Amino acid sequence: MPETVTAAMAKWAASLTFEQLSDEAVHQAKRFLLDSLGCALGGYRQHDVRIALDVLGEIAGGGAATVIGSGARMDVVSASLANALMIRVMDYNDIYWKQDPSHPSDIFPAAIACAERSRAGGRELIAGLVLGHEFEMRFCEAAFPGIRERGWHHATLTAFVSPIVAGRMLKLGWQQIQHAIGISASRHATLGAVTAGKLTMMKNTVDPMATQSGVLAALLAEKGYTGPEHVVDGKEGLTHCFGPEWKLGVLTDGLGESWRITQCGMKAFPTEALTHTPISATLDLVKQHDLQPEQVAKIHIRSLARAADILADPSKYDPRSKETADHSLPYVIAAALVDRQVTPLQFTPEKIMDATVRAQLHKVEVVADPEVEKAFPALQRAIVTITTTGGRAFERQLDYPKGDPRNPLTDREVEEKFEALAEPVLSKGARREVIDLVWGLEKLDSVAQLMDRLKADRSAGAGA
Repeated sequence: MPETVTAAMAKWAASLTFEQLSDEAVHQAKRFLLDSLGCALGGYRQHDVRIALDVLGEIAGGGAATVIGSGARMDVVSASLANALMIRVMDYNDIYWKQDPSHPSDIFPAAIACAERSRAGGRELIAGLVLGHEFEMRFCEAAFPGIRERGWHHATLTAFVSPIVAGRMLKLGWQQIQHAIGISASRHATLGAVTAGKLTMMKNTVDPMATQSGVLAALLAEKGYTGPEHVVDGKEGLTHCFGPEWKLGVLTDGLGESWRITQCGMKAFPTEALTHTPISATLDLVKQHDLQPEQVAKIHIRSLARAADILADPSKYDPRSKETADHSLPYVIAAALVDRQVTPLQFTPEKIMDATVRAQLHKVEVVADPEVEKAFPALQRAIVTITTTGGRAFERQLDYPKGDPRNPLTDREVEEKFEALAEPVLSKGARREVIDLVWGLEKLDSVAQLMDRLKADRSAGAGA
């Protein structure tokens, strides 16, 4: 019988070492880790996370893994869910979009929790971080069209990748990793309903649950539990159930020749990925021409069909929650016009209902442009035209936003984003210590040294 796709992936993952990684892949792993830890510390203060931590406090067992913010020690399955939800909840962590969208750093907590359990050091953790990006991004590239356009959420793909990362960090053999993939992926397909129409807390929770699924699967495989080996390419597996067309060679061709993590984007705004280019263009126009809300009659956005469909449906013109607001093009553009910035401050309940911001929503028109569609995903083009009440028109076309690999955040900007998110939770000294530990991650003897520094040592509003 020919080798299954999961066998090929598992064999490569099990043999991957830190020494095989390029210097750039190592550096990008540190950048994305620092960015993700900042998102997690910001996420620690969110209502969704507080609910989840309350529930986990009731049901989780004690264990080797550390929960960011609280510093609680939990079993690795529960800790991976808690930490992944913190990273994801503000919609501010990394983004990759080629055929399918994904946020590969959602899988970081699987690597971290399992590294703590196996008492691994920083070099091992870096290998696990790179591994998650490698396969998550390859899965995004393998389906034509992407599964999101078939009505499924990308957490479906994360359930194939998180067990690979968890298994590698637990030092499982390749056969065990293959079984872990089968265990997790065969029971974790996610409906696209979580990101359609009026959004709920589940929008940011399904991918963390897929990460949790992978950790549980790896623990089961470690003890000898088995799962289907043909879960990708066999009868009633991924490609059978989700239909044509798949290019499965993308999952394994050229593994180790280059590193997908060097091609991933980082968010400059805490919003859905396809809002970033329109936000950037709008901010450019508003600041360049010093436009005030009362001077603007209309903001016309030419974008992708999926942006018009998902981000500008009727529910997005009346956002009542953070989850809907950060997936609403009318809202984020209105906020950019009024506040000249789009940061976590624009997604408080008070700001979402602010009369001045809401008065701008009806001015935003989003249309699908076939020429923009043709350029995607190579370009995330958006064309924004602002018409003033005096009849003047200003237009800006952007092909990719700040944070894209072609226009990346600098290392200093990554630090600044971390500082802004962590400031209410960690003291100045603690923040600096975390930053230094991340940049020197390969020197750490134990991942626990880093996780120990991520416990909140101040309350919001306290002095440094």
